[in-house]
Amino acid sequence: MSKNKAILITGCSSGIGLCCAHELNNKGYQVFASARNKKDVIWLKSQGLNSLQLDLASSQSIQNAVEELLNRTEGQLYGLFNNAAYGQPGAVEDLQRSVLIEQFETNVFGTQELTNRIIPIMRQQGYGRIIYNGSVLGIISLPFRGAYNASKYALEGLADTLRLELYGSGIGVSIIEPGPIISAFRKNSYKKYQENINKEASFFKRNYEGMENRLKKQGVAVPFTLPPEAVYKKLEHALQSKHPKAHYYVTFPTHLFGTLKRILPAKGMDWVLRKVSKEEN
Repeated sequence: MSKNKAILITGCSSGIGLCCAHELNNKGYQVFASARNKKDVIWLKSQGLNSLQLDLASSQSIQNAVEELLNRTEGQLYGLFNNAAYGQPGAVEDLQRSVLIEQFETNVFGTQELTNRIIPIMRQQGYGRIIYNGSVLGIISLPFRGAYNASKYALEGLADTLRLELYGSGIGVSIIEPGPIISAFRKNSYKKYQENINKEASFFKRNYEGMENRLKKQGVAVPFTLPPEAVYKKLEHALQSKHPKAHYYVTFPTHLFGTLKRILPAKGMDWVLRKVSKEEN
């Protein structure tokens, strides 16, 4: 079923993207594992994966990657897994305009630009699967994650709209919503925090100390964290099922918060979310 079906996965240097690339490659898919940095592309090739350099913050990089991909697949592509993203920590009032733009350039604008370049290919084929990697933070919001929250909420809106617009085209659109997954996400987020947040000048200086402890903590930082293979299982279903789901919840927190948001009033939900993030309040 999977033999020779070409799949493009973004953000494969570690974590979910790397895991899914290897798993699908082992299943017989023609996987193209992309990464932003050249050194990661070289490393991915050494792992036995087809790899492309793709920086979602650059339209030229997106164009080059798609052209190279189509040359190597004879113009065909079965699946696109929009996995690449990063988290920009910081209180909303501490986020400069340029920092918000940078967050959206990768997580939203670049992701959708890439998707829009792929859609005509899938329309011409009459089939395909587009899967976004969302987040529990596209369902609920937590403090000091405003930029990332907003970017994942935006992806939810784009995915839901695209699914309606592509009805009857043969192209399935799904969004996977993980909660805590073992990855390099916190490590990368801490770098962005150091680059873009002026802790000393912030009203939330004391709160940031708790956030720093979470971001720097080695190993699992929160309960119910799952390995990236948990996301792969949902991705596999979205690619292989005749009737892929619109939304795939992965971890217990995603199921819990998704349910609570539907049944609790806003004040009740806010109380729960403040308690959950108590180390930063």
